Amino acid sequence: MVTDRKPAPLPRVVIIGGGFGGLTCARALRRAPVSVTLVDRSNHHLFQPLLYQVATGGLSPANIAAPLRSIFHRQQNATVLQGEVVGFNLPAKRVLLADGTLNYDWLVVATGATHSYFGKDEWAPAAPGLKTLDDATDIRARVLRAFEQAERIDDLQEQRRLLTFVVVGAGPTGVELAGALAELSRHTLKGDFRRINPADARLVLIEAGPRVLGPYDPTLSAKAAAYLHRLGVTVLTQKTVTRIDARGVVVRDAAAEEAIPAATVLWAAGVQSSPLAQRLAEAAGLETDRAGRVPVGADLSLGAHANVLVLGDMASCVGKGGKPLPGVAPVAIQQGSHAAAMIRRRLRSQPSTPFRYYDYGSMATIGRSAAVVSMGRLKFAGYFAWLTWLFVHLMQLVSFENRVLVLFQWAWSYLTRGRSAWLITGKDTRPTASAAAPSPTP
Repeated sequence: MVTDRKPAPLPRVVIIGGGFGGLTCARALRRAPVSVTLVDRSNHHLFQPLLYQVATGGLSPANIAAPLRSIFHRQQNATVLQGEVVGFNLPAKRVLLADGTLNYDWLVVATGATHSYFGKDEWAPAAPGLKTLDDATDIRARVLRAFEQAERIDDLQEQRRLLTFVVVGAGPTGVELAGALAELSRHTLKGDFRRINPADARLVLIEAGPRVLGPYDPTLSAKAAAYLHRLGVTVLTQKTVTRIDARGVVVRDAAAEEAIPAATVLWAAGVQSSPLAQRLAEAAGLETDRAGRVPVGADLSLGAHANVLVLGDMASCVGKGGKPLPGVAPVAIQQGSHAAAMIRRRLRSQPSTPFRYYDYGSMATIGRSAAVVSMGRLKFAGYFAWLTWLFVHLMQLVSFENRVLVLFQWAWSYLTRGRSAWLITGKDTRPTASAAAPSPTP
C-alpha cells in the first residue's frame, strides 16, 4: 500500500532589516532549502551612500530606492513583510511584532544605525541627520526654504543667517554633503534669484578632530580639504560643538567659544546602533557597547544562541588588530554573505567558520570632478578618483533601472550643472528662531 507523505517543512529563516546586510543574506539564500521571511518597516531597500544627493536635489528618492517586493519577485523561497519588530523571545525562537509574532529556526538581525547626538538629543530638531529618504527630503526642503526666505527679506543680518549652512562632522557623509551644497549654491542656483546671489552663501564644515576624513591617509585628507576650499567651504577643525538651536551653532576650541548664526545646521557627526539592538541584547542577557552595538562571536552569532546572527551596524565585531569594524556598507554586505553561508553550512551539519572582513578600500567625492580613493597601497585623488567613485556607486545600485536613471541624471548634471529634484515638499519642520543670534555659553 502506497501512502502520500507530506514533505517536511523547510527551515524558517527570518531576516529583520532590508538594508545591505539583510538584503545580501536573503538573496544569497535563494537556492538554499529554506523558507526566507524578510521583515522591514519600509517597503524598499535604500542605497544610503547616495542619500546626500537626494538631500541636495541631485537625485530623486526613487533613483536610489528599490521596492523589496520587486527585488524578490522571482525568488520563490522569499516572502517580504512590512512590519515593526518590537522584541524577541529567544528561548521560544519567536520575533515579536507590533501586530503579531513570527517563529523562526534561524534569525538574522540587521536593522542598521541611527543618529547619535552624544547625549544631546535636544539638538535633533535643529540639526537633522541623514539616514532615511524622509531625512533627505526634509534637508532638501530646509536648504531650499532658506534661499527662498532670504530672497524675501530686507534685514541683511537675518539674510546672512539664512544663507549660512553648517555641516557638523567631516567624515565621508559630511564632506560629500558640504561639497554638494557648495555646487548647489555656486552653480545650480546661479541666476535663479533676483534679490540675492546664492553664491554668497556661507558653507561651514565643523570637525572635532584635527583633519577632515580622519580615518583616511593624511595626504588624501589634505587633498579633500583643498577641494573643499576651492569650492568655498570654510573648514573648522578641532572645534567642539557646545550648542545647537534654531539660531545657529556655538563651537569651542582650546582658546574660546564662537557663535555661528545659521538657519540650516546638518548633523553628520555620529551614529549609534538601531534601538532594536538594545532589545536584542536584553533578550540574550548581554550588554551593548558605547555605540549601542551587540557583542557577537567570531562567526557573528549571538552569545549562546548559535541560530541568531547579528550583522552590520548592530554588531560589535572585531577585525584585524583588534579594532571594531567600521559601520560601512561593505562590512554589512560581506557579513550578509557570511550569514547565508553559515546557515547553509549548519544545514549540512558542518561547523561554523569565523567572519573575515576584506577591506577593498574607501572613497569620498567632493563636488564635481573631485574625489579621493584609498584602495590598499593605491591612493589617488582628482578626476580619475571621481570616475572611480561614480563607477563603483553606480554598480552597487540594486536594480538595473536605478543604474540607468542615475547614470542619465549624472550625465545631465555634468553637462548642465542642473539638478532634477530641486523641489520643496512636505511641511516646514524647522524650529522657530528668535531674533537674537546664538551666544557663547556663559
